[in-house]
Amino acid sequence: MELGNFFKLLWKRRLLLIVIPIVTVAIAFFALKNLPDKYISTSQIATGIVDQSRQLLDNDPNASSKEQSIAHEFSNLVEIMKLKTLINQVSYQLMLHDLTSSSQFKPESKLYKSMNPSARAHAIQVFKEKFEKREALSYYNRDENGLNELLRSMKYDERSLRKDLSINRDEDSDFITVSYESENPQLSAFVVNVLCTQFIDYYTHTVRKNETDAVNYLLKQLDEKRATLNKKTEELREYKIKNGILNLDEQSKSIFDQIIVFNDRKQQAEKDVASNNGAIRQLNAKFTPADRGYIESTVSKYNQAVTNTQDQLHILNDRYVRSGFDPKLKVALDSLQAKLTAQINQTSDKYISSPLTAKDELVRQKITLEINRDMAQSSIRAINKSLDELNAKFNRLVPFDATVKNYNYDIDIASKEYLDILNKYNQTNLQSTFSIKLRQVEPAMPDAAEPSKKLLLTAVAGVVAFAICVIVLFIGWFFDDTIKQPADLVKRTHLPLLGHLNTIEGTLDLRKLWDVENRERMRLFKELTRSLRFEIDQELKGDKILAVTSLINHEGKSVVGTSLAYSYAMINKKVLLIDGNFDHPSLTEAIQPKVFVEDYFKNNPDNYNSIAVTTNVMGTHGGDITLLELSDENFIRTRFNELKMKYDIIIIETPPLSSLNKSKEWILFANKVIAIYEANKGINKAQQADVEYLRNLNAKFAGWVLNKTSPDIEKF
Repeated sequence: MELGNFFKLLWKRRLLLIVIPIVTVAIAFFALKNLPDKYISTSQIATGIVDQSRQLLDNDPNASSKEQSIAHEFSNLVEIMKLKTLINQVSYQLMLHDLTSSSQFKPESKLYKSMNPSARAHAIQVFKEKFEKREALSYYNRDENGLNELLRSMKYDERSLRKDLSINRDEDSDFITVSYESENPQLSAFVVNVLCTQFIDYYTHTVRKNETDAVNYLLKQLDEKRATLNKKTEELREYKIKNGILNLDEQSKSIFDQIIVFNDRKQQAEKDVASNNGAIRQLNAKFTPADRGYIESTVSKYNQAVTNTQDQLHILNDRYVRSGFDPKLKVALDSLQAKLTAQINQTSDKYISSPLTAKDELVRQKITLEINRDMAQSSIRAINKSLDELNAKFNRLVPFDATVKNYNYDIDIASKEYLDILNKYNQTNLQSTFSIKLRQVEPAMPDAAEPSKKLLLTAVAGVVAFAICVIVLFIGWFFDDTIKQPADLVKRTHLPLLGHLNTIEGTLDLRKLWDVENRERMRLFKELTRSLRFEIDQELKGDKILAVTSLINHEGKSVVGTSLAYSYAMINKKVLLIDGNFDHPSLTEAIQPKVFVEDYFKNNPDNYNSIAVTTNVMGTHGGDITLLELSDENFIRTRFNELKMKYDIIIIETPPLSSLNKSKEWILFANKVIAIYEANKGINKAQQADVEYLRNLNAKFAGWVLNKTSPDIEKF
């Protein structure tokens, strides 16, 4: 399927492609001739969403990057303007204008004219009430439904107004443009102005109410959060007073530091006890029992003084430890320590002249070590007691700390909630003060009529009509599987083609087909027939019997057979044309021959006479009969051999292949077979078997003859 064929089809149908658009243009011209002029009124509303000069305190530094959010805001505004509630307000105002004014916007409808003065007064009252309350007319109320019908009759209803109403944002600007198109300039301006006014009032009232509700709600939440915060703070304060808590962190840190210091002193005292005990054991090992007895008896009266001082030293050391190692007590402790040392030295002086004088230093060291050991042990006891007290204090602070932390946690949460609500309240309050203020910056005014589109619409109608014609022709061509070209027949059947014959205009009598009166009409057909005759001669190669068949009836076998017979006669060939189509003997009916197939081929002793050489056509009586029913194959073949002796070419018109064996019996005796196929027809599935039969004839099948083609078809 080549695109060039489609352009040929367009050229062939050029008259159709010219006439239909012209007729369409004419119809469109007269239809649009009386089309009324259109008037468009436009108004603009400034929103303040993009205009930064109107956003001062509530200006967002990141507003320039929030294009999507801005687009959503404009989309919401546009949709609000399209609400049925606002369109109804316009409808009511239009109707009130026409009912109360002497000059209506539109011609009065039949329903409008039928209203009496009382009905009009009632309609005015209802429309005013609905307008003030912003209510819709009920379809379930008989009276209000009648007013709905009145609006529809005047084309003032919501659906009619929406058709010619346009509401859009001007690209990326801060303005919303509202326009309305009608046949009356005053009507267009009135609709736009009323809609803008009602929209601004409705939006301002709605936004203000929402903002007030939001501020009041946040204020209530703020009071509740403040009361909760104050309550939690008061509970914490009372708990601290009740339990004597000033600062848990500082108190616990101070106690912990003291515990560390006492632990360090305890470790040092334990080291001193251990080292003194070791030193005392070493000194005791140096004394004999006799030495120890002497020394003890000698210094016994002095040991009492040392013991008294030592007791005082233990008491003072305990005070020193319990005071947290107060430096003031350290001075007294050092003074008492010096006194004890002097007493120990005095004890040593009393036995200088004794035999144990050599041991006096060891005695003094032992006493000193014992005193130091006792003091260290006393310090350990005091330190342990202080540690127990400190640990007890620290342990008492733990539940206080947990409770205080819970209170602080609750206070933090309450404080955070309070601050969040406070921020929202401040922000909402600020936004409500500087919220978007809509204003109609350019009221709609009656304008001149729009440029007429009549010529444009007329031209568009012609173009559309032409395009539709082309599309229809293309669809028909694209889905057309009929065979128009010789090449199409070869591609579809994969069988050879001998030639084609053009369509003969009008109805011709086969007996007058080649008369002089039809010479001009038959000129092209005659040339194509000669070409076909030459191709058949090349296929026959000296053979004489040619069968002419087709897939179905009325393909043109009779015309082709007659034309070939005439063409062979023109080159001085003796031609016999046999009408073998028993079902449709069109050749016999047209030529009225004197010799018939049934008589010649029937095996009857009374019918052995030969036909005259001058006979050109052998007809048939027709009927429900086949060739082999006339006689057996050998006899028929003998008869054909006799005909071969008398004629140069024998052309047999057989029944179509759709008649099954009736055609195939004739083909049995033919040397070559040609099949006639009428152009502009398709090959259906039932005919595929017949095509396969021709393909199985192999060399016996000479080829196709495409009949009834267009005179301007390309030569194959």
